Amino acid sequence: MNHQDAAVDSGRAMQTSANRLKRLATILAVAVAVLLIVIKLAAWLITDSVALLSSLVDSSLDATASLLNLLAVYFAAKPADREHRFGHGKLEPLAGMGQTLFIGASGMFILTEAVPRLFDPAPVETPTVGVAVMLVSIVLTFALVRFQRHVVRKTASVAVDADSLHYTGDLLMNASVILSLLLSHWLGWHILDPIFAIGIALYVIYTASKIARGSLDLLMDRELPDEERAQIKAICLRHPEVRGVHDLRTRSSGLHRFIQLHLELDGNAPLRHTHDVAVAVAADICAAFPDAEVIIHQDPDDDSRS
Repeated sequence: MNHQDAAVDSGRAMQTSANRLKRLATILAVAVAVLLIVIKLAAWLITDSVALLSSLVDSSLDATASLLNLLAVYFAAKPADREHRFGHGKLEPLAGMGQTLFIGASGMFILTEAVPRLFDPAPVETPTVGVAVMLVSIVLTFALVRFQRHVVRKTASVAVDADSLHYTGDLLMNASVILSLLLSHWLGWHILDPIFAIGIALYVIYTASKIARGSLDLLMDRELPDEERAQIKAICLRHPEVRGVHDLRTRSSGLHRFIQLHLELDGNAPLRHTHDVAVAVAADICAAFPDAEVIIHQDPDDDSRS
């Protein structure tokens, strides 16, 4: 087995492991969201807190978005086929855009519920129930976010990253709901309940905008970061027979990178020799980026053309 084949096999093994991690992360997210819906629904019926209602609505949309992620991750992991030569990886950023709609809608719903309460504040009933529920929610959500961040570091999954972003927002939301419940009950500051709900809604909408930007970058085939492009060029120029590199084009789909470039070589060298040089350079790139698919075109350098 040559170096390029070994790099390709290593990349496939990484992708298989990454797909397993992503599936596990999405399954856990759905399970946690459903559990939180059940306990928050019960707590809201008891307390009638609009801040708690905003958290319940957010958890309901979390469950929907996480289920969408689960399906997207499953289908995105399918290998390339005859009709999808570049694979199905763009399903993940599409799921991210779908999450943007769900999360943004939840933010707007919370605003419509909270703003009228500013002018007609209502006392929160049985706040201890709400506090207990939100503490349970914080523990479960924190554990989920920690695992999701681990998965994102290992897989670069935009779908799991989007899930992690809004569950991180849930941590802040749950903490603010606890504060709202306690202050409203102890000090009689009932207006804090809708104020906290509005703050939560604005944060939710901000989170949706971040997810949308990241997903759009992948859907629009944004180039790899400048430092990675510079590394690719340096790898090419490290080969003694490479005289230049131009027309470097890159994009990513999760962990998978697509790299295309033109190598400038001695135009008087035999075709077989220039091909071997290109194969060697591709192997070096794959060694540095095991998840990459590399396409190289050989061009004669300017001196050879004259």
